[in-house]
Order: sequence, then C-alpha cells, then structure tokens
Amino acid sequence: MINEPSVDALIRKLGTNEDPISRYELCIVVAKRTRQIIEQMQSTGATELPGKQKEIVVACNEIMNGKFVASRD
Repeated sequence: MINEPSVDALIRKLGTNEDPISRYELCIVVAKRTRQIIEQMQSTGATELPGKQKEIVVACNEIMNGKFVASRD
C-alpha cells in the first residue's frame, strides 16, 4: 500500500478545481507510467531501481514532483 503521496494529493496534482480527475483516471495514469518505467528498465537491463523502490512508487513520486504530466484526450 502506498501512503505517500496520498491518493487525494495525486488527484489534486493531476486535476484542477474546475475539472478534477477521478480515482479511475488516476489509476490509469499511474499504471501507464509504471509500465513505461518497467519497459525502460528492461531495455537497459536494469533489475531493480535505486533504493529498491517499486516502480509504482517511482511513478507516483514523479507525478507528485511534476516530472510526469498526463494529458486528456
């Protein structure tokens, strides 16, 4: 279970007050970024991330720090 960053904080980060994202949309965004991280690791031959973090934690932290931005189609 991921406690930090919180789900509510991630929702606020990706959405706006006028157009908030849903928890479902957050799950999709995090899952897609997590898959991208795993694919990058496989292509470089890496077996684990620095600090032995899980890929999903890295994805959530990237969203929270503004390193990854999702766009709506």
